[in-house]
This record gives sequence, C-alpha cells and structure tokens, in this order.
Amino acid sequence: MVDELGAHVSAEGGVQNCPSRATDIGVKCIQLFTKQAQRWNEPTLDKDTISQFLAERESHNLDFVGAHDSYLINLSSPNLSTWEKSKNSFQAELERSTSLQLDFVVTHPGNATGISAKSPENNDRRQGLKDVQVEMGRIQKKIDSTLDDLAKLQLKEEKKLIDKKRRELLELGEGLQGGLELNASGITSALEAVPKGTKVLLELTAGSGTSVGGTFEHLARIREFIPLALKDRVGFCFDTCHGYSAGYDLLDDYNGVWDQFDSILGLENLGLIHMNDSQHPFLSHKDRHQNIGDGFLGMDPFRNIMTDPRLSAVPKILETPKGDDPVMSDMHNLSLLRSLRQ
Repeated sequence: MVDELGAHVSAEGGVQNCPSRATDIGVKCIQLFTKQAQRWNEPTLDKDTISQFLAERESHNLDFVGAHDSYLINLSSPNLSTWEKSKNSFQAELERSTSLQLDFVVTHPGNATGISAKSPENNDRRQGLKDVQVEMGRIQKKIDSTLDDLAKLQLKEEKKLIDKKRRELLELGEGLQGGLELNASGITSALEAVPKGTKVLLELTAGSGTSVGGTFEHLARIREFIPLALKDRVGFCFDTCHGYSAGYDLLDDYNGVWDQFDSILGLENLGLIHMNDSQHPFLSHKDRHQNIGDGFLGMDPFRNIMTDPRLSAVPKILETPKGDDPVMSDMHNLSLLRSLRQ
C-alpha cells in the first residue's frame, strides 16, 4: 500500500534540501514554501537549483510534492493595489511551482474586506456581525464551563444557529460575492499565464472575520467562476482544524461532513487533506493547529479519515506544531496516524 502521509518541511538553505527532509521523517509526500511566506519579494529559481531539486526528488523517490503560497496574498481584496500585488505574487508562485514540477500549490482564498466597509448600506450588517460575535462568545463560555453533556450539546446547537445567522449576514451585499469573483479572476489570470502543470488547490479556511473560503459553498463558487478550459487545474484542500473551526463537525457528524463535501465540491476534486488537530473548540472560527490527538478533535476523526476508503488515495499532509525538534515532532504525529489504520 502506498503511504499517502506526509508533512510540511522546511526549505531552509533552499528548496533543493526539501526532498532529503522527507526521507528524514520517513515520508513520500511533502509540502514546502518556495519563498519566505511572510515577505512580498519574489525570488527567481536558477537552473541549477531547479535541476538539483528535481534530481533530489527522484533520488528520494517522492510520490507527491507541493507548495503553499504566501500568507500575504489576498486575491479577494477589493483594494486594487493589494489585489494586483497579490495576483502578481500568486502568478510568481505558480511559475516557481511549475518550474519545480510540483503537483500542487495550496492557496488561502483571502479576505473580502469590503464586506465591513464603513458605507451606509453596510452599517446594519456590521452591527449585526458585532452582535453575533458577542453572542457566540457568550455561548462558548457556557460550553466551556458546563460539565453536563446534554446541556453542552444543546448549547452547540444554539451556537450553530447563531453561526448560520452570521453566515447569512456575510452573504448580504456585494462584498462577499465580489471577493469570490476577484479570487477567481486572480487565479484565472495566473493559470492563463503559466503553462499547464501544477494544480491549484483552494483551501477551506476557519471562516473568521471577513475571510472568504470558510464554507464549501464559497469554494464551489470560486471554482464556478474559473473558465471551463481551466477548471481541471483547480481542486480543493480540506484542513481538519479549519473545517472543525468553521462548523464542519468531524467529531459528531463525520459522514455528514464528507457527504456535504461530495455534494457541493465533489470528492473527485479533493486533492489534499491537511491533518491538524485544533487548539480551539467547534465553531470557534480560529486557525490554531495542534498535534494529532492533543486538541479538541481528538483521535476519532483522524481514525475515521485514515480508514475511510473514499480518502485512502488522497495525500494527507501534517501542518502540526514543530516544537524544538521538528523531525521528532513530525515522526510522532505520523506514527500516531499510521497506527490508526490498524
């Protein structure tokens, strides 16, 4: 059986060093950064670096290698300057990834900051969002303090209803729709400029604030705006921490989550799963990863994923905390996941 597990590895010293780091932790699948994730500068990879990387990938016999784009990129921004800068950065990322013959590049859809703009027509929505956030915080405090399982379930259902209202408020107006269209436009531009090769994977977000991509519907709409001739180059990445935080209950409704995914996005379009526990509870809308089994998800959702035949061929990459010893940390989490197959 092919081991589809892997981890995000450091590109310190150059991307050509990444394949050997896969061997260090005993995997055939890795994710990496082709540049510093928190900087705008766009390095060009020279021919020697590319050749060395390709030789190292072949030497270490890697099955699946991809990149994550810069955290600064915001293809959903209504600010023209920010959007242009993000579009150019994303195209440069796709160019580097294609030159390295990577299988995928993961991208966060970004933030449609226009949905909170201080225009008169947005005043009611902004106040509604503030009220909803306060109410969700109040309910979460009750969830955290109660020891009564039944009361906790009832409070979770109440929180789901409040979150549904939040999502409805975000759907009002043109800001969110505009963000989705801008995102698709930026991705389309990059795909048109870069020869066919590396696939783009839209990552589900935790759905906080004005972020785009916190629902399956958001991701589906972005892909719908991609021209038909380019659609096969766009798929999806499901992050377990993000999904749980966004309201997809992998713990108590595992099959329901994947049924929704299949119905809205299509399991055939699932290109990658980020395997991360969550430091925060269900519907927290917080993106804080935790080691496998040490967070609010616990072991059961990961056991289900590791034994789900629908997901057996989907690459699964760790983005868990590295601690003081990244190699040992990754090996520990990978060992836990492999043990769940039994």
